[in-house]
Amino acid sequence: MKVAKVRFSETRIAFPLTSYFKILYMNRLLKFAGFLFILCFSLQGRAQSKPQFNHLTVYVTDLERATEFYKYAMMLDTIPEPFHDQRHVWFRIGAHSQLHVVSGAKEDIPHDVNVHLAFTVASLPDFIKHLEKLGVKYGNFGGEVNKIALRPDQVQQIYLQDPDGYWIEINNDRF
Repeated sequence: MKVAKVRFSETRIAFPLTSYFKILYMNRLLKFAGFLFILCFSLQGRAQSKPQFNHLTVYVTDLERATEFYKYAMMLDTIPEPFHDQRHVWFRIGAHSQLHVVSGAKEDIPHDVNVHLAFTVASLPDFIKHLEKLGVKYGNFGGEVNKIALRPDQVQQIYLQDPDGYWIEINNDRF
């Protein structure tokens, strides 16, 4: 097979760029680069604008009773709340997540276990000892008292209720 040899001319054609054209070209290039820079950051902002979890509110009949439960049984830290009306107590439940406990419910109503708040603990046996020391009842998803459930992904979990009947899952997930 024959390969054609290509020869390039060694003579260069001079392109007469005056300083005016160089400046004009550089200005256009800088404007285009600036446009791309702004476009990239505006698209990045759009990609991150999806909703982020902020808080969950539980509506309770007795604020003091609920506050003691979340503070001592669940070991949550209170955080400042803006109302200062003796009807709200806020707790930190994650780096950027809160639990808002609000009084005013007229009666405790039944809640379905399928609707629950879930927390992960480092040691489920240690947390169970803590609950037992406080006399807090717990069980598995099926309602068996003092039983631990094992999910198909090998995560252990228990369920308990706050004083107003809201369900809480405690597990040992290691995401």
